[in-house]
Parts: sequence; C-alpha cells; structure tokens
Amino acid sequence: MKSEELKIEGMSCGHCVMSVKKELGKLSGVVVEDVQIGKARVQYDESKVSRSDLVRAIDEAGYKVAA
Repeated sequence: MKSEELKIEGMSCGHCVMSVKKELGKLSGVVVEDVQIGKARVQYDESKVSRSDLVRAIDEAGYKVAA
C-alpha cells in the first residue's frame, strides 16, 4: 500500500469533504485515511488503482487536485 496526501482546490465546507470522501471510497484498493478542507490522505494498492484514478475521482466530486 502506498500513502499519498493530495492537496485539493475548491473545497470550502463539510459537504465538500463528504463528496470527496464518497468518490475516493468508490475506488477498489483505496483506504481513505482522512479528508479535510483542502486535502485528502489515502492509502492505495498500486496494483488496483493509480494516482491518476485518485485525481479523476476528485474531479468527479467537482474539485481539483493542486499541481
């Protein structure tokens, strides 16, 4: 399992946090450790999911991963 902290732009409230948590939680091989306004910390199995899959899930929630 690989750990990653992603900085996320556009989050401002608890609803934002729940949206990101929900989308990341849909991915197989991902353990969502913590989501706060502006960041998410996850562990993921690189054989099942990639960092780009994490970024795509956050995009689906309506937010953007900071470069």
